[in-house]
Amino acid sequence: MSRIHTGLAGMPVFGERGQATPRGPLPARPPLAAGVLAALAALKLALHLAVNALTPYGVHRDELLYMAMGERLRLWRMDFPPLIALVSELQRGLFGDSLVAIRLVPALAGAALAVLAGVIARELGGGRFAQGLAALAVLAGPLFLRPAALFQPVVLDQLWWTLGLLALVRLSRTGSPRAWIALGAACGLGLLTKFSILFFGLGVFLALLATPHRRALRTRWPWVALATALLLGAPSIVGQVRLGFPVVGQMGDLRETQLARVGAAEFVLGQAAAGPAVLLALVGLAALLGTRAMRPFRVVGWSCLFAFGVLLLLRGKPYYAGPVYPALFAAGAVQLELLSGRVAGPAVRWGTAAVLAAFGAVALPLGVPVLAPERMAAYVERLGASEANRNNRGGMERLPQDYADMLGWPEQAAAVARVYHALPPEKRARAAVFAGNYGEAGAIDFHGRRLGLPRAVSAAGSYWFFGPGDRPGDVLVSIGVPAEALRRYFPTVTEAGRVANPWGVEEERDVPVHVAEGAPRSLREVWPELAGRN
Repeated sequence: MSRIHTGLAGMPVFGERGQATPRGPLPARPPLAAGVLAALAALKLALHLAVNALTPYGVHRDELLYMAMGERLRLWRMDFPPLIALVSELQRGLFGDSLVAIRLVPALAGAALAVLAGVIARELGGGRFAQGLAALAVLAGPLFLRPAALFQPVVLDQLWWTLGLLALVRLSRTGSPRAWIALGAACGLGLLTKFSILFFGLGVFLALLATPHRRALRTRWPWVALATALLLGAPSIVGQVRLGFPVVGQMGDLRETQLARVGAAEFVLGQAAAGPAVLLALVGLAALLGTRAMRPFRVVGWSCLFAFGVLLLLRGKPYYAGPVYPALFAAGAVQLELLSGRVAGPAVRWGTAAVLAAFGAVALPLGVPVLAPERMAAYVERLGASEANRNNRGGMERLPQDYADMLGWPEQAAAVARVYHALPPEKRARAAVFAGNYGEAGAIDFHGRRLGLPRAVSAAGSYWFFGPGDRPGDVLVSIGVPAEALRRYFPTVTEAGRVANPWGVEEERDVPVHVAEGAPRSLREVWPELAGRN
């Protein structure tokens, strides 16, 4: 029989088997508002599927990269977590490569995120209204609309954090070993998706130390959870070890470029992307940390706060904090349900829901690509939301960067194909197609296959790890590479065309296509020298 530790009133404390015996009452767990949550999730899923079917935009730069990674999948030797590449190959094999197919998993993950927010609200004691409001807060903000509209790891990262926080809530209720294993599984899936799950893990560890739950660290179950996470996330770890920890260089580049302009104020102000729901999250955090009713769930509030604080100190991008919000929305919705029942009744409840829904309707074009470029630019101007057009490096684009990054790629591939097929047969057989960045390379791989182009090679980011290909490369058809850079290796460099894209990001608005010839060394020989060049 295990020893049972005693703790503060209302707090579950853990015995050797990881089971909890709460001293004092836990909030009742009301029935699941299945109909409400299913309706809101179906609305969110239908929105994304319809937008992906009808959008005037194309495949995003990052999506092109992840599909290229899937085609070159090396599970135990990849420079960043491989789940997105695995999912890419799976969904393309099952559904093809239409935009709806490419973005199906993110759309499903986004809908699941709304449901999980409602489920957390129920676990915290929230009834039908609180569950629906928590799900609505996820549905109505660009912070969660945009990630679910793109095939990127961001929405999956949000999903795993939220599953981890749900496991913490269940742990606070029951202390069940299954909750520890669920927490470990969520962290392991996160490790397969983005290394930012480490911030979540650190936040949870600090929260355990800061609450009576630290007694659980004397049992085996937290360590079983850790082992589960490491086992599931092993491909990400092994890949880093085998490749010499490229994540360190990636983070260094990120700090010098995209994060250089992000300070504490920018990070905090950037949380406005959640819209008025950020106030609901603040209410939730205050309730988790300060009210008697939610005292058993303090560890959840501290986990969110510590994770947010770590990101703030490390100057992360504002959206990195997004995964803490669904759980905080849930806590805020429960607290609002409780207070409005005592004070103002239905007016406060439905007024809050109306504000969230109205904001979601107004901000919808900022969250999903429904407006063509001209109309989108005009819409941003009318809203006075010019900050939405600021790119990762602090410059201003004509469109939000994600939208600009969905334009121009088919035209680039077509321009390269014209130049490539105009080469004499003997040169064409030896020519490599070289791209200046991963978007251009991904466009060649995705669109070029229908145009008779070989796979692209590039020294940019992950593409360098793919290697120089199997062609000599003494003849090169390049896109997006300045002539002076090519002349370091080729005595003859001829501009063969340019690709204009007025709505693209600055670096893609006027892109040169060159033919370079006469290299004294093969592409394979010079490849090591190109490491780290973008």
